[in-house]
Amino acid sequence: MITTIIGSGLIGRSWAISFARAGHEVRLWDRAPAAAVAALGFARSILPELAAHELLGGQTPDEVFARLHPVEDLADALSGAGYVQESTPETVEGKRTVFAEIDRLAPAGAVLASSTSAILPSHFMEAVPGRARCLVCHPINPPYLVPAVEVCPSPWTAPETVKAAADFMRGCGQRPLLMKREIDGYIMNRMQGALLDEAFRLVEDGIADVEAIDIGLREGLALRWSFMGPFETIDLNAPGGVRDYAARYQPIYAGIAASVTRRSDWTGPVMDAIETQRAERLDRDQLVERQLWRDRRLMALLAHKRAAARDLGE
Repeated sequence: MITTIIGSGLIGRSWAISFARAGHEVRLWDRAPAAAVAALGFARSILPELAAHELLGGQTPDEVFARLHPVEDLADALSGAGYVQESTPETVEGKRTVFAEIDRLAPAGAVLASSTSAILPSHFMEAVPGRARCLVCHPINPPYLVPAVEVCPSPWTAPETVKAAADFMRGCGQRPLLMKREIDGYIMNRMQGALLDEAFRLVEDGIADVEAIDIGLREGLALRWSFMGPFETIDLNAPGGVRDYAARYQPIYAGIAASVTRRSDWTGPVMDAIETQRAERLDRDQLVERQLWRDRRLMALLAHKRAAARDLGE
């Protein structure tokens, strides 16, 4: 299948790698043509590392790279496409404009998806004539390392569009989260936001420092969460399963919830403490280097999870 990336920046270039790895011919378009060319440079640099971790499905970097094609003309980029992934800047007006263009130029049978993480599909898809084939497929970046992707319909998205998008994502090795309707923040940002709110409050109230909270996640909860979700976690954490867990521990969580009466201002005085503590552990000029370290750790973890699923079962 021909797939088209609209917007070839951080998210677009990551999707391009996922789609090309799955065997699709990928056309990359951006209003700034140099961005599509730069996306190829990024792919060229990262594909050998993916191959080293056996994350290219037995293909060589050159085989995957050969499926990536920067295209300067939007109509040419969309010609014959069966799936389109939009990853342009997060503005409502910008997305309204680009979706109108995509809908006008893309083949009638193409699925049109947006990577938006913050804008609800109803805010920019309503006036699109082909809105029934439009929806959101929001990744956790980078999608070539993190399989989860939120598949969220607008009020006008056809059920067959949702199915086609989910099937396409599964075929690319992604794990779709099928949403029944839109909601601010979607699923993953709401879950992450709840945890971050509590983390900020614990620092602000002097309960713990930043590193203590990070230890609790990376050396505690995240070890289980790396291979099972919160519902399976509690289902296995009580002798009688999920209902038994709720009966045992709901009073504790009810008491915690009653004590949460405010949000911490993330940009307020608490940020001074958090930034200072993080800077003590990582110089600000080392952020990019540490991001590369993070991605290499993700590669190793993903390779381990695939091997464990094969050897131990899902």
